[in-house]
Amino acid sequence: MKTGIRWLLRAVFLLVFLAACGTFIPRPLIAPVEAWSAAATHRILLLSGPIHTDIAIPLDEETRAAFSFLAETGFPLGHPDAEWLIIGWGGRAFYLETPSWSELKPLPVLRALTIDRSVLHVDLAGHITEPQPAVAAFDIGDDQMARLRDFISDSFVRDASVVAPIPDAGYGEIDRFFEAKGYFNALFGCNTWTAAALRSAGLQTGLWNPLPQSLRLSLGVYN
Repeated sequence: MKTGIRWLLRAVFLLVFLAACGTFIPRPLIAPVEAWSAAATHRILLLSGPIHTDIAIPLDEETRAAFSFLAETGFPLGHPDAEWLIIGWGGRAFYLETPSWSELKPLPVLRALTIDRSVLHVDLAGHITEPQPAVAAFDIGDDQMARLRDFISDSFVRDASVVAPIPDAGYGEIDRFFEAKGYFNALFGCNTWTAAALRSAGLQTGLWNPLPQSLRLSLGVYN
């Protein structure tokens, strides 16, 4: 019994240690020079929930042009009231089948804890109030914004250059789900994808950020 408790405590300590290292060891280790020298002309947002993060990018003409392939699938990219394009990456079963905590099911949870195919969730938003606890804002330059758009665009699965929407999948009338590259698991999931996307835009994150709280903390420390 005592041996089992000791192993449990060691496992908990190891997880805490790895989480701390993942948060406070920066990635990349040295911030790119351009991150400090580029003119910050674009504002992007990190939207955080209890276990998931999304990225919001301003829905200007350049963004509409870069993501015109979404409009070709019927996604309302030209909605007159939209100010932000919101993108999140996650596990297919959990993402599609859990629009709210009240609809949580065992199988999607099991898939999330093991391995699952991935999807991208795309939505639109109007005005987003700042500041608020669930929203973190970062200002980046033209080149950084272009790389962020490219990173997100490259995350879509394509067949003969056409993205693959998932039929009848969405939480509301506007949002859509699309097939995405990569596989999801709890250790390298939605928040590690978000961190990689933000690094493509010249920001520093932690070495490993599996939770929104860890990602927000490391972004606050290094940016």
